[in-house]
Amino acid sequence: MTLIKSISGIRGTIGGRPGENLTPVDVVKFTAAYAYWLKERQPRPNYTVVLGRDARVSGPMIQNLVASTLQGCGVDVVDLGLATTPTTEMAVTHLKAQGGIILTASHNPAQWNALKLLNERGEFISAADGVRLLELVENETFDFCSYDKLGTYSLDTTQDDKHIQAILQLKYVDVDAIRRQDYKVAVDCVNSVGGTVIPKLLKALGVRQVVELYCEPNGLFPHNPEPLPENLTELAEVIKKQGADMGFVVDPDVDRLAILNEDGSMFGEEYTLVAVSDYLLQCAGGGNTVSNLSSTGALRDVTEMYGGSYAASAVGEVNVVEKMKATGALIGGEGNGGVIYPELHYGRDSLVGIALFLTHLAKSGKKCSELRASYPNYVISKNKIELQAGVDVDRLLIQLKEKYAGYPVNDVDGVKIHFGKEWVHLRKSNTEPIIRIYSESTSMEAANKLARQIQDDVQTML
Repeated sequence: MTLIKSISGIRGTIGGRPGENLTPVDVVKFTAAYAYWLKERQPRPNYTVVLGRDARVSGPMIQNLVASTLQGCGVDVVDLGLATTPTTEMAVTHLKAQGGIILTASHNPAQWNALKLLNERGEFISAADGVRLLELVENETFDFCSYDKLGTYSLDTTQDDKHIQAILQLKYVDVDAIRRQDYKVAVDCVNSVGGTVIPKLLKALGVRQVVELYCEPNGLFPHNPEPLPENLTELAEVIKKQGADMGFVVDPDVDRLAILNEDGSMFGEEYTLVAVSDYLLQCAGGGNTVSNLSSTGALRDVTEMYGGSYAASAVGEVNVVEKMKATGALIGGEGNGGVIYPELHYGRDSLVGIALFLTHLAKSGKKCSELRASYPNYVISKNKIELQAGVDVDRLLIQLKEKYAGYPVNDVDGVKIHFGKEWVHLRKSNTEPIIRIYSESTSMEAANKLARQIQDDVQTML
């Protein structure tokens, strides 16, 4: 059983003892500290927080705890019920709220849940704000209101439709082009909140034939909910048997999008962002892009092809968003299928990813697999090195940086070493004694060879 407190929120497994797992006690304390932080940050007469959740079995219990605690702190609650992470993010600004809380453990299995925290812009709170919040939790710096100062509660089930309408109104989303292709699309929504909105979005985009797989939002995940190839074999078979033109897969809170080709093969989670960026750069006549340091170099290649500039951020959505704002990026995101399109909002959003991808595919006149084949082909190998307790990981990374000083090195987040079109990225884990090693090359064999080279270096230094 696990409880992880971090600058981005709290997550853990349901049940067990307070402080060791995600229990009602931990939920109340963290929510009360968040309410205190809101008041500390934005002095004003009234406060409103938007609340949304994925379909996990523990969701209603956590939802009731969070809503009641916020009310007990004098904060008005607008409850969206079942709502995707991007929908909740957008609702914060639509409703002019002072913050938002999303109840989801993202791609983690069903026994997990989490509180993800938003600021008044509907964006994840900053690292500095997260540190302050953890101080408030640790010191139990919060208080509750008297009976005549309690916050109000209201339910708003209109935000899904507003999210979809906002996407349909985007300049580069072309419903007519999609409708003319008469696509058949298969979707796997892992029995979570995507099942309430993805089929509705597809029909609004002009897709008349939608093959629904696991679209009942009961929280009973039929397979590991992370959208990786080994978890998507059933959808691949459905695509082939039904003669679908493609398949879309989302994680439980719908901020990650994976695509399958018409033959059931993976388009590649790393290439969701690449394909959408290619389309937008083409439409806009160029522009800047951002992804994190562990994402594929194909985005850089595509960006430079249109005369734009690519920048890499530290891992984490809040870091990507910060870099996007600093560089005026047209599009950005993460190689895990996360698309961030500022024209809509600064958050990973599978819905806008689907709309832009379908428009791109329709206008290209290609099959899904043909579109994928048009991009530079890179492969990422993901490995880790387990360390003994007490190892100075920071010193180890400095040594690696010094050894490869003759190559381009980025030390914004760990150490990333570029070897021409190949690269290796090493990051220490904040929760366990390991170093994560991501390496990219033009084949898995070459990427693994590069990883082994760095692993050997680490072992020698140890």
